[in-house]
Amino acid sequence: MPFDRYMAMALYEPGLGYYVNGLQKFGTAGDFVTAPEQGPLFAQALARQLDEVATKLDSEWVLLEPGAGSGALARDLLEGLTHPPARYLILEPSAALREVQAETLADLPESLRRRIKWIDQPPEQPFDGVILANEVLDALPAKRFVYESGEFRELCIQHADGRLAWTTTRSSPRLARALDALERNLSRPLPDGYQSELCVDLPAWLETISTPLARGMILLIDYGYPRQEYYHPDRSAGTLVCHYRHRAHFDPFVWPGLTDLSVFVDFTATAEAAHTCGLKVAGYTTQAGFLLSLGIAESVEHIDDPQQRLRHAAEIKRLTLPGEMGEKFKVIALVRDFDHPLSGFGMMSHLHRL
Repeated sequence: MPFDRYMAMALYEPGLGYYVNGLQKFGTAGDFVTAPEQGPLFAQALARQLDEVATKLDSEWVLLEPGAGSGALARDLLEGLTHPPARYLILEPSAALREVQAETLADLPESLRRRIKWIDQPPEQPFDGVILANEVLDALPAKRFVYESGEFRELCIQHADGRLAWTTTRSSPRLARALDALERNLSRPLPDGYQSELCVDLPAWLETISTPLARGMILLIDYGYPRQEYYHPDRSAGTLVCHYRHRAHFDPFVWPGLTDLSVFVDFTATAEAAHTCGLKVAGYTTQAGFLLSLGIAESVEHIDDPQQRLRHAAEIKRLTLPGEMGEKFKVIALVRDFDHPLSGFGMMSHLHRL
C-alpha cells in the first residue's frame, strides 16, 4: 500500500480515522496544542492582518477556513475583527469536529453566529475575501521515498508477521515525475539511503481551494521549510512526525487512527503550485516575523494586571521564540487581483529563501 493511502486512511477513514473518530484532539486533554489554543494573542495579531485586507475589499467579504480545528481561531477572529466578514465559511468534512467547533462558537453573539456556515466543499460561486488555513497542509497525505543505489524507490506499507512494516517498490508514475523534477531543482545530490516525503496532491488541493477566490488573499500557516532546506542531505530521515498525548514519535504504525500523522510543508512547492493556479506570492516569513510585524510584542504594554501580563508574555514566547513555534512555523500569503502591501511581512521577509 502506498504511504499516502495509508496516511489518508489513518487520518480520515470514516469512523476510524484520527480526525473523524470523535476523540479529543486539541488542547491539554488531546495530543497537541495549536497556536490558537495557546491564548488569544495569535488571533488578535492575525485579525490585524485580516482587517487590513478587509478594508480593501467589499463589505460583503467572505472568510473561508478549511480545517478549523477546535474552532478557537474562528471564535477569536470573529470577536477581534474590526471588519468581520459577511460570511465565515468553515470547510470541515469531519462531523465530530463540526460538533466541537459548534460548541466552541456557541457563546458568540447571535449577530456573529449567524455569519458562520459549515460546508462540505469549496463554494461554487466566486467571492472576494480571505482563505485561511492554519496547520492544514501538514495533514495532506504525502508519498514517501528512498534514494538508494542511484535511483528513487517508493516507500510503501506491507503486512508481514502480524504487523505493519516498510517495504519499497518502483515509484508510481506520478511520484516518478515529481521526483525527477525535484532532483533537477536540488542544489546538491541526495546521499544514498536518503528518505523523505513529497505531497503530489498539493497542487490539486490548492487549485480546488483557490478556484472560488475572485479577489483577495490565501494565508497558509504551517511548519515547514523552503525546498533546499527541506531536502537538505542532513535531513536524511525525512519529516514525518506522529503525535500522541503531547509526545512526538516517528513510527506511523503505532496506534493507527489514534495517533496524528503529519509531514512538514515544502513551501517552495507551495509557491510553485500557487503560480500554476494563477496566484501571486505576496509574502513569506516565519511565524515570529509575521506576529512581531503585526505588533504582538506590544500587546502586553497596556495590561495592568500582573498575572494576565505574565500569561500573555508566556504566550508570546511560545509563539515567537526560535525554540518554540517562532521559527519552525512559516506563513505564506498568496493573492489574486490584490496588490496592496501586507503588514505581516514588513519586518522579516523570507521570499528570497523560496
